[in-house]
Amino acid sequence: MSQNFLHIQKEYLQQVWARQLVELEAALPARHKGDCLHFQAFGEPCELHRQEIILGGERLTGPEGILIAMYASYVLPEKLQLLPLKSFKELPESMPYQGAFSANAEQILLPHVPAIQNHQQDLADRFSGQVNTDAPSGDFSFTLYPLPRIVLYYIFYLPDEEFPAAVNCLFPANVMDFLPLAGLADVAEYTAKKIIEIITEVRS
Repeated sequence: MSQNFLHIQKEYLQQVWARQLVELEAALPARHKGDCLHFQAFGEPCELHRQEIILGGERLTGPEGILIAMYASYVLPEKLQLLPLKSFKELPESMPYQGAFSANAEQILLPHVPAIQNHQQDLADRFSGQVNTDAPSGDFSFTLYPLPRIVLYYIFYLPDEEFPAAVNCLFPANVMDFLPLAGLADVAEYTAKKIIEIITEVRS
């Protein structure tokens, strides 16, 4: 299976490095040093080479590598427009992915909402984001950047005697200038898994 992932990753990397380097640095954005581009992805330092991707010091051979390479091949050097925030179901042609998105990007976080609240600043720092003190609703909220131009705006509701915990993962108005729809769903899924991994590490 990893060979299939690597084949797809390398196809995207060919598209990435076919772009003009100046355009690529501005679009990602990234810093070109040596033979690769440096930026942050999924809360880790990322090196984008012509033939491989190194994330957090490890060579990627799975889906995360495909997502990073897809992003680098697709992202446009457009200004991010945060507002109005959009739910996943408001994105064009999202209907076939809505069930999987809800389960894998939002519901997976529900058992961890109190722990996430306790470590929200740690998570924001790890993903170059911020705690949202002016969130329109919810008990707490923060913004994460799993990829430099991909913003995930989370709103969390703590469980109480009447209602269970709830999570909303929202996107900027022009997020599809930076990644195709299927890639966005997967980025949100892997970000959720990374959130759980980080709070588990902190608590252990």
